[in-house]
Amino acid sequence: MRIGLLTDGGYPYATGESRLWCDRLVRGLPQHEFDLYALSRSAHQEEQGWVRLPPQISRVRTAPLWTSDDDALRGSSPKGLLARMLTGDGQSFGRRERRRFTAHLTELAATVCAADDARAGDTAGTRFTEALYGLAELARERGGLHTALRSEATMRILESACRARGTGRSVQSATVPDLLAFAAELERALRPLSLDWYDEESLGAVDLCHATSGGAAALPGLLAKRFFGVPLLVTEHGVHLRAHYLATPGEPFTTPVRALLAGFHGQLAAEVYRQASVITPGNTHVRRWQERCGADRAKLRTVYPGMAADRFRGVGEGDDDGGPDTLVWVGRIEPAKDLIALLHAFAEVRRAEPDARLRIFGAPVQGTEGDAYLATCRTLAAQLFPDEATGAHAVGDNPVSFEEIGGPDVPDLSEAYAAGGVVVLSSVVEGFPISLVEAMFCGRATVSTDVGAVVEVIGGTGLVVPPRNPRALADACVSLLRDPERRARLGAAARARALELFTVEQNLAAFHGIYLELISRTPAWREADAVDADGEPRPFASPPEAHVLGRWTTSQSPAAVPAGAGAARRPSWAEPEPEGVCASTAAGAGDGDG
Repeated sequence: MRIGLLTDGGYPYATGESRLWCDRLVRGLPQHEFDLYALSRSAHQEEQGWVRLPPQISRVRTAPLWTSDDDALRGSSPKGLLARMLTGDGQSFGRRERRRFTAHLTELAATVCAADDARAGDTAGTRFTEALYGLAELARERGGLHTALRSEATMRILESACRARGTGRSVQSATVPDLLAFAAELERALRPLSLDWYDEESLGAVDLCHATSGGAAALPGLLAKRFFGVPLLVTEHGVHLRAHYLATPGEPFTTPVRALLAGFHGQLAAEVYRQASVITPGNTHVRRWQERCGADRAKLRTVYPGMAADRFRGVGEGDDDGGPDTLVWVGRIEPAKDLIALLHAFAEVRRAEPDARLRIFGAPVQGTEGDAYLATCRTLAAQLFPDEATGAHAVGDNPVSFEEIGGPDVPDLSEAYAAGGVVVLSSVVEGFPISLVEAMFCGRATVSTDVGAVVEVIGGTGLVVPPRNPRALADACVSLLRDPERRARLGAAARARALELFTVEQNLAAFHGIYLELISRTPAWREADAVDADGEPRPFASPPEAHVLGRWTTSQSPAAVPAGAGAARRPSWAEPEPEGVCASTAAGAGDGDG
């Protein structure tokens, strides 16, 4: 089948999120054909280029979710922001289109501003849906949505919606600069509506849309279902709305702007969940968020992220327990990981076990915040643990070390986990704890804080303590350091659990089954000759071979087949082309999975 893979700031960009997961998915399902529709988030991301794409990807369409003046808009004064917002080039609407735009945006703004009003009920969702698709149809027919959303009329509509009865106190307190900031973010979020992807040769030609996240990535999938009836599958390893709540305090947004953005993203998430045929959360923690945002339980299928276990086989199947007195931490160094609490906990560990060591493997997140946090952690480690020496003529050594993977001592990630007997996670905010799964593949006992999906991942094969509790973290670490037999039992159980639940193979098998299930419930593609007299689709009007990769014809010799013919969408039918013309087609057809 032909799958439209929708990404936002991820695959195929080299610095994108979920790029490894998407690449494994595409490469692991060679019997399917993929069209990639990717949204980029910054000029820097585009400059970094793409990863090497597999041959299963027959088409790549990209579009930016950024413009050169986005950063200038966020950093402008209210007067400068107003000047930039109300100045722009693009197609302007006529009188009729302006009336349509005003009506749709008024409805959308009203539902966003009243998002916290419990009296709105299901009517708010219906009004938001009609307004969103109304704007999409206007953009598809006439264009110019980018300019209209930056107009003075938009500002008047937003101001009126914020001052209406029934809106929350924080929304009613929005000032002109707040409305300008929200209008800029709203325009950025709705940019996918103006793309040229919505025709019968693009998203209308796929059998299934698979959005790799919610939010902007799912918008093209919503429109493909609206315009062409293409079923939508949504995968979320982290809820977009939750990420919005966590990220906005660091942005230059006031409380009214955050409230408006939360209302918009909440309504968009609810519509994505309503329209999706199947929703695949990456863990139960994400699933609970989706249910709270309105997802139907009947549509939810938990599919754990697939991770490569082979790279950790040598450590996991070995007999080396690592450093029996060494604790290991692996991850990105940022405030959410709470290394401050870990260092204080290690001070308690050192009082009970004077020979204990702590090795921290990782690099700070990009930006000044990550560098500043790493410097703070180094300073605290130096204060808590002055360099120690065994004698008067020996060189002092600190029991805490900060190391980066790839150096001479730790050339590989698996070597980092092999360096200690216990792996520690001290986070206060966590989604799916990848470092814990890697430690489990390595057969290591773990001590973790009870955040995110930690308990679900560990499943009784490690110790879990409350977050922000250095004493509890220290006690759990000491108990494992003093009991090597228990460490070995927990490590073996952890590896068995990880191999059962978190491998690439189980992930691919789950999605392959979901793809086939969705396409089996979907009528044939709606071509003119595939409908009955009443205009309804005829089931099985197109033969199953229509979804097999390759061009099948007897009118061309092997030499006459043009390059790229293997990506043909709807071939003419006769006999299969001569052997050797399209080896990938023969291999895919023989599976019986096409």
